[in-house]
Amino acid sequence: MRHQYEYLLGVDEAGRGALCGPVVAAAVALPRELVIHGLDDSKRLSPRQRQDLAGQIREFAVAWGVGFASAAEVEEVNVLQATFRAMRRAIDFAVAADFKPELVLVDGPHGIPGLEWPQKPLIKGDARSNNIAAASILAKTARDEYMIELHAALPHYGFDRHKGYGTVLHREALASHGMSIHHRPSFCRPKIK
Repeated sequence: MRHQYEYLLGVDEAGRGALCGPVVAAAVALPRELVIHGLDDSKRLSPRQRQDLAGQIREFAVAWGVGFASAAEVEEVNVLQATFRAMRRAIDFAVAADFKPELVLVDGPHGIPGLEWPQKPLIKGDARSNNIAAASILAKTARDEYMIELHAALPHYGFDRHKGYGTVLHREALASHGMSIHHRPSFCRPKIK
C-alpha cells in the first residue's frame, strides 16, 4: 500500500479464536522505504520464517510494541473488546519512546474505540500494509512463545503443538483434564449440533 505518511503504525492481533491463552496484539512502524523480504501475513509463514522476520522487524522498526489481554479479560468483556485492549496496550508501548504516528492502520473492519491517534481500519490489512503484516508477525510469535511457556507448566494439554486453538488433540485433552485457569470457558463449551 503506497501512502503519503512518514509515520504509519500498523496494528494486528493473534489468538482471537483460541480456546486458551491471551489475545496478543502488536503495533509496528517501519521506515517508509524499508524492504523486508518475505514479509507477509503471519498465517502464510512457517514458524521459522516468522521467527526470522520478527528479529528483523524488531531491529529495523521505528517503533514497535506488543500487548496482551488475558483469557480472563476475554471472558469478562468479550473477545472483541479484549482485542481492543491488547491493541491499545501494544500502541502504548510503541508510542512510549516519543514516537507519534500520523495514522494507525488497524487490521479488520473495526477501528479502536477512543484511540487518540487518527486511524483507518483495513480489511485484509496484513495483505495490504507492510506495517500490519509486520504487526501480525510480532503478535503471532509473541503469542506462540507464551503458549510454549505455558506448555512447560501444563504439558498434558499439548500447547506446544496447537498453541491453544481448538484442534482434535486439544479437545481430547480438555475432555480428559478439564479446563485450566488459562482457558476461556465460553470458547470451550461443546458445540451443539
